Amino acid sequence: MPTRASAKRHPHHDAPDTADAFRGLAALPPGAERDALRDRIVEAWLPMADRLAGRFRSRGESFDDLRQVAALGLVKAVDRYDPELGNAFESYAVPTITGEVKRHFRDHMWTLHVPRRVQDLRNQVRFAAQDLSQTTSGRRPTVAEIAEHADLSEEDVRTGQEALESFTALSLDADIPGSDDGYSLGDVLGAPDPALDTVVDREAVREGLAALPERERAILYMRFFGDMTQSSIADELGISQMHVSRLISRCCGRVREQVMQDDGE
Repeated sequence: MPTRASAKRHPHHDAPDTADAFRGLAALPPGAERDALRDRIVEAWLPMADRLAGRFRSRGESFDDLRQVAALGLVKAVDRYDPELGNAFESYAVPTITGEVKRHFRDHMWTLHVPRRVQDLRNQVRFAAQDLSQTTSGRRPTVAEIAEHADLSEEDVRTGQEALESFTALSLDADIPGSDDGYSLGDVLGAPDPALDTVVDREAVREGLAALPERERAILYMRFFGDMTQSSIADELGISQMHVSRLISRCCGRVREQVMQDDGE
């Protein structure tokens, strides 16, 4: 039966009395006997590690994986704990295990890399919104209310709110919410407009085209805008097709040279 002193020393209901075991572990040299005692201590504290892992259920990670992460934190706590400092083991183990689980979420559960500051803002905003939801029944707390409660700027609150929706990424094959026509997210994403390159090219040659003689400009217009063949242009102007071909080549070369000279400058 635990004494009143031991109950006060171990406030957790599943905390075993391993004080003597830890003192023995500290006194043993490295070897099989020490490893066996260490394993028994870890096994004795596993129920508490499982309970701490249970606090992080329903956050997108399986409970079995959370238990493994919590067990890893427990092993680290056992290896680093110094009984000579006079503190109960659970007072050191609880933050160590909890920190290990939180680190797992921070490093492995985000689909994209998110700066640590943004992750912290996400948590602050989430906790503040949970607190305020108890006093703002029937509506969500406003940005201003969250900022005041969490001692943040409204800009930081908005950043944290965006991070709340960015923990995981949607597949481009995912159906659009509320859509029953079979369209996926990838079907509605924007793409570069090839016409933009045309605009850039037209602006680049505008000055060079304006400097050409009127007949050469007319030939280029008929060829590239009127989609006329060289034979049709030759018949229209009463010149040979070969002459039209030479004029087009000479005009294009002159305009190209002008554009390249402008780019060089």
